[in-house]
Amino acid sequence: MKFGSQQTIQRMLGISLVGLVVGLITSFATIGFVELVHYLNDILFISPSSRAQAQSEHLWLITIAVLTIGGLVVGLTLQYGVTQHDSIGPPDTIYAVQLKERLPSPVSGVTATLAAILSLGCGASVGQYGPLVYLGTLVGQICNRLPFGLRDVRNIAIACGVAAAISTAFNAPIAALIFTHEVILRHYSLRMFAAVTVASACGYLVANVIFEHPPLFLIDFSGSFRGIEFVLFAVEGIACGVLAVVFMKLLQQAANLSSRIKVPAAFKPMAAGFIVSLIALQVPEVLGAGQEVFRLASLGGTYSADTLLLILVSKLLVTVLCIGFGFAGGVIFPALLIGVLFGALFALMVPELLLNDYSGLSAYAVCGMVAVMSPVIGAPMTALLFVFEFTRSYEITIAAMVAIVFANLIAFRWYGRSLYDNQLVARGIDLSMGRERAYLMHHKVADFIIDSLPVVSQDTSVTVLREQMAAKSTATAVVVSEDNRYLGQVFQHQLHGLDDDASVASIELQHGTEFNESTSIWEAMETMRSYIGEAIAVVDRRSDRYLGAVPEAVVISAYLDAAQELRREEYEV
Repeated sequence: MKFGSQQTIQRMLGISLVGLVVGLITSFATIGFVELVHYLNDILFISPSSRAQAQSEHLWLITIAVLTIGGLVVGLTLQYGVTQHDSIGPPDTIYAVQLKERLPSPVSGVTATLAAILSLGCGASVGQYGPLVYLGTLVGQICNRLPFGLRDVRNIAIACGVAAAISTAFNAPIAALIFTHEVILRHYSLRMFAAVTVASACGYLVANVIFEHPPLFLIDFSGSFRGIEFVLFAVEGIACGVLAVVFMKLLQQAANLSSRIKVPAAFKPMAAGFIVSLIALQVPEVLGAGQEVFRLASLGGTYSADTLLLILVSKLLVTVLCIGFGFAGGVIFPALLIGVLFGALFALMVPELLLNDYSGLSAYAVCGMVAVMSPVIGAPMTALLFVFEFTRSYEITIAAMVAIVFANLIAFRWYGRSLYDNQLVARGIDLSMGRERAYLMHHKVADFIIDSLPVVSQDTSVTVLREQMAAKSTATAVVVSEDNRYLGQVFQHQLHGLDDDASVASIELQHGTEFNESTSIWEAMETMRSYIGEAIAVVDRRSDRYLGAVPEAVVISAYLDAAQELRREEYEV
């Protein structure tokens, strides 16, 4: 009993230590990321305050030069510093955590983070929170090497890094905690929950106590809603769901268009930067992440309906262009900003025209913010908690809940759960049917091939064939050609009445169920529902070469081991 209590205390200390170490390191790294972006925005005349101080006759030239040259530098950084074609982001984190696969190297991660800082610093219309998610992942990946004394600490460390980064950047520790479980982990376990809570709290303390980092925005809402307004919130949610689908599909179309343009990859961000700079000369609000535009639009009184519409359309198009053509950055904040702009526009166009007295623009702006963001990242609960932590208003949270529900229903029906999930589907990873199925679909039966069946050629005699079957205690043999191409199988009952000197060539070969090198454990289990036999041959689908055989017991064992591993991660304390 004493030993059990000591082990429990050690485990609790280990879990808390992971959250504390990863949380603190990630929080300071996040503050450094954000401050460096702000510094670049100021010296490169991207921020509104620096642009107001610049000489107007040279500002157009500075804007074009900064975005064009900045795009080229980003392109070269990604081309020569990252070992994979696409910029690194949250889908890579989800992929590594869900399937227990390796992440890109720390060098690639650091380079991608640097490219994101340069992208945001030079004014590209991308988000900073996606790169921060991967920054937290990178810290967790590195801290995984520390001796915490826990089993399977890797996913815990990555989850802690993600939570600390979001908590620090957004000043929203509860939403960061739920985001990590809802988007990255896709499950709730006490062990994970404890460590992630510590890390998220560290991020909040570092942002507020040490650096006094201001929240994204705060709205003081003391009013109440009329009953009819909840119908309007539902209508707004439906419209935001459509807008989110349009945003995500445009992102995919831009990426497809970029891949079809046959120019060096480094020049694509440069071209996008040049186009964005021309638009920014007319609509400067599209530059950078757009925190100042976000605050002004959410508070109301600054932009007219025409101006909001112009900024909304421009921001949507330049964001799609920047992300699709290779600038490094995320989609979380652009989705938030597009939602705020649409919500403010909706408030000016609908409630103000229909109602003599309504709750005000800010409530609709906040609802639009989360109603667009939640379908894009697939996190309705996170979005709801963002509202509560930003506004501290129970009433606005209820209104946002209505908008979020309808937005997600529309987006799920027309697009799917999230942009991240669709990006993973493009890699062959479908999480829509659950973690277990995705894990089993990812792992192949070819990894479990054993030498369980005798392999013979067509000129082998029946005597030798019988001897080999007896040696392996099997009633099945595989027949291959001289160059190891799979020809079929022979069963013991076919040998009855044959002369000992007869060859295998005289026997009619059987072509039953076959697997190939890409057959997953899940597909194998589905096939074996109706299969009766000892083992199934695995054949290379391109060359028809015989790779080996997989007995039914081996497939079942692999299935159970994988399922047990996932269950242990979810329920182990």
